[in-house]
Amino acid sequence: MEAIEKAGGCVVGSYKDPLGGHPVFISILPIDAVEPTPFQRDLSDAHHKRLADVISKTGRFLDPIIAVVAPRDGFWTPNGRHRLEAMRRLGAKSIAALVVADREVAWQILALNTEKAHNLKERALEVIRIYRGLVDEDASRPELQFAFYLDEAALVTLGICMTEHHVFGGGVYHPILRRLEIFTDDPLRTAIKDHEKRAALVLDLEEKV
Repeated sequence: MEAIEKAGGCVVGSYKDPLGGHPVFISILPIDAVEPTPFQRDLSDAHHKRLADVISKTGRFLDPIIAVVAPRDGFWTPNGRHRLEAMRRLGAKSIAALVVADREVAWQILALNTEKAHNLKERALEVIRIYRGLVDEDASRPELQFAFYLDEAALVTLGICMTEHHVFGGGVYHPILRRLEIFTDDPLRTAIKDHEKRAALVLDLEEKV
């Protein structure tokens, strides 16, 4: 890929994934050319320090990050934030990556990571960050088109609540919102306003109880 060479990296191999036949480029990227996607879960200081310690002790980095070309320069990693920071902590100048040509993988990664069982707050914050990223990219598209990426409509509303009030738990409201909310054919720019209205109602109720 031209973007890899432009960033100062190199492709050391390639293959087509055995399920969908999509091209994957095994690459070495300059570590400064890679940033986490802006919508993934927050960095855990303890987790990335522990990872750095394990990598240092083994002397090997055997779990390449996934990377996609960023909208402007460099690359985004949708699921490698802690490994990226661990390698930076160790002073690494480059990092092994599986570069995927389709940037939509960055949005799909939450669905691909369902087996990791994020807690409710992590899931909701990831979903609202993905949602706002989709709005910024093209707000005219129907919300329903991204149901696969976003998992549950209720998580959008809870994510708004948690963004506005960091101590908001949401566990009590989640089962109710799951029954009430569905993804719609409305454009993202319209649908997010509906989620914001419901979030305001939830936060108002939270204050009263």
